[in-house]
Amino acid sequence: MRAIPDRPIQTGFSSRRAAAEHQPRASRASHAAAAVLLGIVAIAFEHDSGPKRFSLEPVGFDRLSGWTRDHISAAVPGFLKSCARFSTRANLAPLDAAAVSVDFGRVGDWRALCEAAQAIPAGDDAAAREFFETGFIPFAVADYGNPEGLFTGYYEIELNGARQRHGRFQTPLYRKPPDLGPDAPTRAEIEDGTLAGRGLELLWVDDPIDAFFLQIQGSGRVRLNGGGAVRVGYDGQNGRPYVPVGRLLIERGVIPRDKLTMAAIRSWMKQNPEAGAALRRENPSYVFFREIKGDGPIGAEGAALSAERSMAVDRAFVALGIPVWLEADERFAAADGVRRLMVAQDTGGAIKGPVRGDVFWGTGEAAGNRAGVMNASGKYYLLLPRAVARRLAPGRAARPD
Repeated sequence: MRAIPDRPIQTGFSSRRAAAEHQPRASRASHAAAAVLLGIVAIAFEHDSGPKRFSLEPVGFDRLSGWTRDHISAAVPGFLKSCARFSTRANLAPLDAAAVSVDFGRVGDWRALCEAAQAIPAGDDAAAREFFETGFIPFAVADYGNPEGLFTGYYEIELNGARQRHGRFQTPLYRKPPDLGPDAPTRAEIEDGTLAGRGLELLWVDDPIDAFFLQIQGSGRVRLNGGGAVRVGYDGQNGRPYVPVGRLLIERGVIPRDKLTMAAIRSWMKQNPEAGAALRRENPSYVFFREIKGDGPIGAEGAALSAERSMAVDRAFVALGIPVWLEADERFAAADGVRRLMVAQDTGGAIKGPVRGDVFWGTGEAAGNRAGVMNASGKYYLLLPRAVARRLAPGRAARPD
């Protein structure tokens, strides 16, 4: 990343999970050529496939700022969820076939580590730290030689809803139509009722703004008026291009660029309900949902996300399931920086590039407040098994700087 861009407010993209799971990526079809030079693994992509270089350099754990102060054990349950996803596959299967940047190893390279992680006592930071220091090598990531990138946040939104339309519950969440084709209706047409009466209504919620932000997040939890709650997740998109409403607000001088956050957009829509409704209709993209049973929300890897320990990454560069050490400081908000161990378990439509991440902050209002202001610059390190590290940087990974 040559420079840290202004925050790409996600208001308007279809789903965080959608990009990797439901839409093709040009970069996945591109061929990558690898070269090892002085222990640095450099990956060069074709001109039309995004960033031209992705590099990894082995370093020591003493390079990880805050490593000895983090509650490392809090990341272990999330890591074990990833282990459960790929450990049922054959030893020779790739960790993540979608990651075309480098070979992050085979399942067999990770299996023994996953088994060892199961023996770490809950809450034992010393044991967890020793586990990672013994079994892994940190690799610094760079884009065009620049280790700095943009890190934002997301969360699982909570809404109020009902199974049937009545009273204040007037905004539908739709299932994906079975006959959705290339000429699928736009957001405006769907809001005008083109899908009404077809039995596609999954739930009815009481706030169209919340429904809009649910589409941004890709999944959420709906509290039912009769008691209980339902978790909903992404079930497809109408195929229409998205128009980021945050960009429109900047272009029209409504919100200054350095003040643009999800929280700011939501606040403006609340204060200007008619203008907000009109603005949302300018984004033709629309997301459909399905009910999700069990733990959640579910990331692109298929594992339930862990609050403050799961991260969305660009899967073309970073394999899902890899532990990631994040160091990031806010550019605008008066919030603490992040120095913690996370696990790459999700993807996102706006999460593009070798050094780009989206931190999952959890469920509900407090998580939404933290996620909504996150606009941080920082770096991250991928923790790779020693066997994989030796192949990526022969002769160097055993004695990192």
